[in-house]
Amino acid sequence: MTVLTCTDLVVRFHTEDGGTDAVRGIGFAVEEGEILAVVGESGSGKSVTAMAALGLLPPTAEVTGSIRVNGTEIVGCAPRDLRRIRGNEVAMIFQEPMTSLNPVFTIGWQLVEAIRLHTDLSTRRARARAVELLEAVGIPEPRRRLRHYPHQLSGGQRQRVLIAMALACDPRVLIADEPTTALDVTVQAGILSLLRDLRDRLGTAILLITHNMGVVADIADRVVVMYRGEVVEQAPVEQLFAEPQHAYTSALLAAVPRLEVVPAPEPEEPRNPVLEVEDLVMTYAGHRVVDGVSLRIDRGEVLGLVGESGSGKSTVGRCATRLTEPTSGRIALDGQDITHLPARKLRPLRRKVGIVFQDPGSSLDPRMPIGDSIAEPLRLHRVASGRDLKRRVATLLDAVELGAGTHRRYPHELSGGQRQRVSIARALALEPELLIADEPTSALDVSVQRSVLELFLELQERLDFSCLFISHDLAVVNHLADRVAVMHQGRIVETGSTAQVLNDPAHDYTRRLLAAAPVPDPVRQRAGRAE
Repeated sequence: MTVLTCTDLVVRFHTEDGGTDAVRGIGFAVEEGEILAVVGESGSGKSVTAMAALGLLPPTAEVTGSIRVNGTEIVGCAPRDLRRIRGNEVAMIFQEPMTSLNPVFTIGWQLVEAIRLHTDLSTRRARARAVELLEAVGIPEPRRRLRHYPHQLSGGQRQRVLIAMALACDPRVLIADEPTTALDVTVQAGILSLLRDLRDRLGTAILLITHNMGVVADIADRVVVMYRGEVVEQAPVEQLFAEPQHAYTSALLAAVPRLEVVPAPEPEEPRNPVLEVEDLVMTYAGHRVVDGVSLRIDRGEVLGLVGESGSGKSTVGRCATRLTEPTSGRIALDGQDITHLPARKLRPLRRKVGIVFQDPGSSLDPRMPIGDSIAEPLRLHRVASGRDLKRRVATLLDAVELGAGTHRRYPHELSGGQRQRVSIARALALEPELLIADEPTSALDVSVQRSVLELFLELQERLDFSCLFISHDLAVVNHLADRVAVMHQGRIVETGSTAQVLNDPAHDYTRRLLAAAPVPDPVRQRAGRAE
């Protein structure tokens, strides 16, 4: 039975400069109990299509064509009827749970509100239903968790709460918009397993919007590929991966980083270390988030630091740069102990370290043109001024393939990949000896991610900087790193060459990480799950 259909759907946004077609005459159908993945780059129209199916587009959007949910037409539907359909017939899991959940209300209050909004249950019965939903989505101690606020839950737990809210009224169709973006591979595997269970147990149809082709291979029955507002290909998942018909689909699949077995090279002799960390400890509220970590990064080497959220990876990176004051241990930068250096003496040494943060949207000043953001470290350290400063900014923009002419543009005028290139240019402005890159590609489309990684490798080879590359994506680390250190619960449990750690892991936790990593091949992925 068909539960969701789009026919000749067009979405046009009206602006002061005229109109822009975000979706151009697309069509597809979702059957009961089916998982249909909609894939494509940012700006392809995926999320706009999902929002149109719920009638959630802004007043500037003009929607024509047809969207039917269980036979009911959504396009042109009265607001009162839309409120009845939302939650009861079709529900949505949004991409970022921290912006979807209200930070000032408990999880229980928000769940009960969602249940009572669509049902006639009393507060007591709605609360009992909330406990059932949290238990159904795998939240431990659900009754106690009702009293918790969103910030007290992990990213995976917050995503499960959103799924519980979406399931409150047993909808026939569940729209999941990038539900696993930026989640660790083990947490992602749990969310995907939960979605499969919902489909199998309740017969829920799922429209999955994602740019992660490994996720598509793992969970989808059929795939719709969107490009610049149009559907360019749709096919069963095995057929699409084995024999893509459209050039864009082929390019999308080719851009996916793969965790492939390669022969382990002969270990190199240690070179002059740029960063040494010995027995590092960091304590928050009596809890050791970093517990006795030691690592070394040699000159020109890329060390991949992998592990789940909460394992302490980012804290190690912040302590290594003295952005966070460690509780104990020793940190040496280029042979100089910086563990307890006062800020006055530390400032000139900061020229040796560049940092690329995970989210360029929050690390770039939205009121500052990108040229000024890149120039800022050069000004602060009095490296350049006047014409020389402009020349160096132009050179950096060219180096990250943005072009000198973009220096007057603001962050909101750039795509996510372009903003990340600005962050890389700023981090390299002072020609640092060490770069700390904290999840720099986790939320990027695969094609954008590939171009950023290729740029990173090119710059690293040319400038020979050392790098601590923090990531939960093992395929990306396999592509970049010379050595890998694996963190678990604040400790490093395994270190070795990339080939050694990823091909022949010695620790059980590393093996679990590798087993949870999705493979962009539906046949292999499902065979692995059956074992």
